[in-house]
Amino acid sequence: MINLRALITLSNYQVRRIFRIWIQTIVPPAITTALYFLIFGQLIGRRIGEMPGYEGLSYIEFMVPGLIMLSVITNAYGNVASGFYGAKFQKALEEIIISPMPNWAVLLGFISGGIVRGFIVGLVVIFVSIFFVQITIDNLLLTIFSVFLTSLLFSVLGLINGIFAKNFDDISIVPTFILTPLIYLGGIFYSIEILTSEWQFISKLNPILYIVNFFRFAMLGSSEIDPMQGFVLILFFTFLFSVIAYTLLVRGVGTKE
Repeated sequence: MINLRALITLSNYQVRRIFRIWIQTIVPPAITTALYFLIFGQLIGRRIGEMPGYEGLSYIEFMVPGLIMLSVITNAYGNVASGFYGAKFQKALEEIIISPMPNWAVLLGFISGGIVRGFIVGLVVIFVSIFFVQITIDNLLLTIFSVFLTSLLFSVLGLINGIFAKNFDDISIVPTFILTPLIYLGGIFYSIEILTSEWQFISKLNPILYIVNFFRFAMLGSSEIDPMQGFVLILFFTFLFSVIAYTLLVRGVGTKE
């Protein structure tokens, strides 16, 4: 009962933090999404027309799931990475570590904030999208489940980043040099059907491609890649990195040094 209360308290703090700094957590995704729709959707999308491999689907409609995933991934990751390191920087994490709170509760407490933020920015992107294109969702439950799994995965990755971070610059290294390139090359703005066979092979080595296509299948009902591959990949990496994050917390890496 005490552990559950501690988990709820930590989760509540992480969620309230999202709304406390809403101008940093909620507004930027809305502005960025609007710019993407204006530039890629309206100006470029009109010349592209129908997407190859997606019968009857315009370019701007094709973009919507990708832009949602772009925001969900980056915000879920950034929320936990900055939140965990911020707690270390302010010495607040020391109070959590020396308390009777178990490591699994610390893990769930921090990643819960990333999951909530992932859902919030996902809804924000959908709301902005309504002004540019008619939104249709093929499978609502699968869409929600996909957002949850993706938010969970990248929240755990953000926690690992926060554990190893020694300064605020360390928080931006992974998103800048690894995460962002993988996201933009993950089929958000283009179909791999238009690529040469060599580039298709390279693209299929990118795990983000499978995550985006799993969500695109859930939302639009069609995908370039077997959605089951994306589902299995998300489950595998979520389990793997959750075990790694929990082990790091148990060993006190980045928290008791």
